[in-house]
Amino acid sequence: MVLEHALLSVRPGREAAFEAAFAEAEPIIASTPGFGGLTLSRRLERPGTYLLLVTWATLEDHTVGFRGSAGYREWSRLLHPFYDPFPTVEHFRHVRGTPSPATDG
Repeated sequence: MVLEHALLSVRPGREAAFEAAFAEAEPIIASTPGFGGLTLSRRLERPGTYLLLVTWATLEDHTVGFRGSAGYREWSRLLHPFYDPFPTVEHFRHVRGTPSPATDG
């Protein structure tokens, strides 16, 4: 399993619109082969910053499958206008430890 990490800087005052657009975009990525789940978290100290974590079966499921798809073009249309600067996306492989249960709040 591969973990995609993206720190998203959303233009000031556009947070609510971004979250609405993300809700519309989420089913697009979720329908991609190899997609394992995602979390989107908003930074408490800087509310315009979000952390997107996506799990993929393989690196290629993201970098080739999703990014090469028509779904990615729609994802980009919905979300990319919100970013300033454009995020850097990195990929990680689990080494050790037990993930914590998800919490809201």
